Amino acid sequence: MIIGLSRERKNPPDNRVALSPIQCLALQQRYPQISVIVESSPTRCFSDAAYQEVGIKVVDDLQTADIILNIKELPADSLIPNKTYFFFSHTIKKQPYNKGMLQAILSKNITLIDYEVLRYENGQRVLGFGRFAGLVGAYNGLLVYGKKHNLFHIKPANQCKSYAEVLHELTAVKLPNMRIVITGGGRVSQGALDLLRAINIREVSPSQFQKETYNEPVFVQLNSPDLYAHPTIKAWDTKHFYQFHHEYKGQFSSYCGKTDLLINGIYWTEDLPRLFEVSDTQIPGFVPSVIADISCDVEGSVPITYKATSIADPVIGWDRKSLTPCEPYLDDSIDVMSVGNLPNELPKDASEEFGEMLSLHIIPELFSSHSRLLDEATITRGGNLTAHFEYLSDFVQESD
Repeated sequence: MIIGLSRERKNPPDNRVALSPIQCLALQQRYPQISVIVESSPTRCFSDAAYQEVGIKVVDDLQTADIILNIKELPADSLIPNKTYFFFSHTIKKQPYNKGMLQAILSKNITLIDYEVLRYENGQRVLGFGRFAGLVGAYNGLLVYGKKHNLFHIKPANQCKSYAEVLHELTAVKLPNMRIVITGGGRVSQGALDLLRAINIREVSPSQFQKETYNEPVFVQLNSPDLYAHPTIKAWDTKHFYQFHHEYKGQFSSYCGKTDLLINGIYWTEDLPRLFEVSDTQIPGFVPSVIADISCDVEGSVPITYKATSIADPVIGWDRKSLTPCEPYLDDSIDVMSVGNLPNELPKDASEEFGEMLSLHIIPELFSSHSRLLDEATITRGGNLTAHFEYLSDFVQESD
């Protein structure tokens, strides 16, 4: 079995990779029937030489590979017929910008397995970069807050060589007496929690956050029961909440009057209330001056996130008075960090964590006679959509 690591071909190019050089070597040692080859890339976070140094072959194309691993989706004309591909395809919600790619995958008899749909039996995702999105997003939120209020200065995460250097940057400055809210309970918010806990910021309960005063920086995590309430059902019912999102009302207003920095990591759907409405930002009691919108749903849970930003230009401003976009870092602006590919700021660390989970939980499934995990994440096989994804039939049959 030859596994190939593909070169990322989206623009701007992603620097992450599914397996580090050491992980490739470890796989070959653990599974003698596996051989790993790497397509040459000028942008990958691990250089071609780093793979060659541990004995991994670097090639100009992946024609000999049986299974090809990528991170992001690939252009249709770069897909090799009759291969098995793993990547984040961004097709399962009928994303129009990838329709042509999915049509090409079907016509080229490619088996497509989507990382996003690899899930344990309890529904939890096996693979993802959410934790690193949370780590970097929380760091960026602190960076923007320090810059906006001229309190401290730290280098951008993408200029740090590792997560360890990110922590060093933060521990070298004195954070002000600020109040931080983290929203959400998934991997994204876990990453933000990990960062704030690592630098020893005091964690408080929702009740303490609302009622008590502090002479040090503190943070609170708000989960769904803290953020939403049903008008008639008083006891929290998680099952009912997920079934009837539209019946719930938002509760964030009771926290935003005490929040200096909002780090948003919730999984938002259109039937959920937003954390606040655009008009709320005009209210004198609306305190947050910086929002790290890691979820980055444009005009979603944070309605003033009017666009996703880039690593090179990460912050947008919102004018409280005119309720319109403005330049960031103005006296009365709310500044929003809404970078859409945060893990790419620490690509080596993020890739190593991803590769570890891939090696432990997915690679062994390749040798199983029947794998529920792989089967349920396989979008196409033999030139057809699989049973789990037949709902995409009308999508791929549409003409532009």
